Amino acid sequence: MPSRRSEALAVSLVTGINLAMARLVDIWDSIGIMEEQRVERMETVKKHIESLMNDMIAEEEALKHRIGSNIITFQKQLEGLYAEMSLEPYKLEEGLTVLQTEKNLRLRLEALLKEKNDRLKEMRSLQQQDEELCVELCATPYYIPTGSMPSRAQLQELRGHIKTLSEEKKSRLKVFAGLREDIARLMGEMGHEPETSLEKEAVSSDDDVFLLTHENIKALQLLLCQLQVKKQSLTSARDDLRNRAISLWDRLECTDQERGEFQDGLPGTLSDEIAQWQKEVDRLEMVQKAKLEEVINKIRQELVHFWDKCMFGPKQREPFNAHFCDSDFTEGLLLLHEDELLREKARYEKARPLLEIVEKWEKNWALFQEFERKASDPNRFSNRGGTLLKEAKERVRVQKMLPKLEEEVRSAAEDWEKQQGSPFLVQGQGVMEYIASQWEEHRLQRDKEKGERMTKKGETTPFKTPSKRPHGGTSVGVTPSKIRKTPNQSMLRTTCASSNGTPGTFISLAGKPPLSTHKAQRNRALDISQASPLQELNGEKKHLRIGSYSEFTSELSKKASYEAVLNSTAKDIL
Repeated sequence: MPSRRSEALAVSLVTGINLAMARLVDIWDSIGIMEEQRVERMETVKKHIESLMNDMIAEEEALKHRIGSNIITFQKQLEGLYAEMSLEPYKLEEGLTVLQTEKNLRLRLEALLKEKNDRLKEMRSLQQQDEELCVELCATPYYIPTGSMPSRAQLQELRGHIKTLSEEKKSRLKVFAGLREDIARLMGEMGHEPETSLEKEAVSSDDDVFLLTHENIKALQLLLCQLQVKKQSLTSARDDLRNRAISLWDRLECTDQERGEFQDGLPGTLSDEIAQWQKEVDRLEMVQKAKLEEVINKIRQELVHFWDKCMFGPKQREPFNAHFCDSDFTEGLLLLHEDELLREKARYEKARPLLEIVEKWEKNWALFQEFERKASDPNRFSNRGGTLLKEAKERVRVQKMLPKLEEEVRSAAEDWEKQQGSPFLVQGQGVMEYIASQWEEHRLQRDKEKGERMTKKGETTPFKTPSKRPHGGTSVGVTPSKIRKTPNQSMLRTTCASSNGTPGTFISLAGKPPLSTHKAQRNRALDISQASPLQELNGEKKHLRIGSYSEFTSELSKKASYEAVLNSTAKDIL
């Protein structure tokens, strides 16, 4: 279709020229221009048309040449841009005309040039952001060679680098803000005024005064640690002064009103509090100097209290006796007493866990001894209201608790000795020796009481013939004629325990016991009355040493096989 249009235009152009020439000939004829002039004029027209056509042909030839040159130029430029911008070479479509090829190459070149400018512009913007972040964070900028064209991958990596730095900046800003806030708070609590440049910058309201570097973070963290240590030191000093003041208040018997008025007037910062407590301590110490004797006596009472709580024996208290009994009340003597009191308090706090176990053992030991005393009381069965049952239950509980507590004491004492390198003393002796001595003392007391009872029984008549038999009862020692016999009750025998733990003789109720038996019992009772409990203990139980509740109960179980008293009738026979 396009070719037909161009051919039609060419035919139309020839036809137009022919018509124009015919028109000119008609004009020339009407004018009467001669043939020679007509030829000249026609040559002029020809030259004019040929010149016009030649000019047009030259212009089109120049256009063709320029298009060819442009194609070559565009191709070279594109090759350079492909290499510079790290892109794959552009491939032209096949079958295109020269003009279409030139157009495609030109459009592609324009697009690449625009992309190049955009890349350079974006690179400059990103590099500026990157440099600012790197300066704030003291980091290394993303490297792109100067004057080079960044690739798409490089721009993407640069964006990622900036994103990472931005997140790091937010994180560091949060850390910086927290550190500066903590530093300002600590300074306010302590009443500390900034002295160094770092402290001044740390509490400054200017957020840009610090570069967000790791070194600055470490510097602020170190400053915060120093302030925390200083606060702990000030707090400890404040607490020491307060404890000192409270101790002086107690010794000087200051009223609660005086204490409350002073504490209500305390300032808010630690430094000011320390200054006020120091003034109060100085004032109280001046008052104390005027009451040295009274104050020292109160400290002595406290010392005795802590000595008792630590379970000190006389030897452990003896080193301080010279100062304790000193009647020359001076400030030096007061200082000695205060130092000793501080040592005893510290010693008590260190040994408190073990002392609490020993105290618990002593409470249960006292209950055990009380139950033992009640068990030997003949009037205990007159109680009513379930008292005996309650006592029995409590006694069982104490009997189970004592060996457990002794084992706890033993374990704790061993740990103490491993840690401290010295034995744990109670009343001047090792804690287990102390418990063993308590058991030994208890055993000796029981043997003594037993000896006294046996002595009293030996001094009395073994048995008597009652003058009158109670209704429905059976008297011991009456004649057979006064006892109604039955087939199954012709003879009764009662076993009694002798004082040395061997079974007694069988006594017939039908008559008096044999004379030899009666004499042997009397002689045994006299021997017991003449021997002391300790001598009896040494004679019969030289091998025995009771050091715990379990050993004590095992001995009781052994003795029960031959010392048991079956009933009250046997006791009366003895």
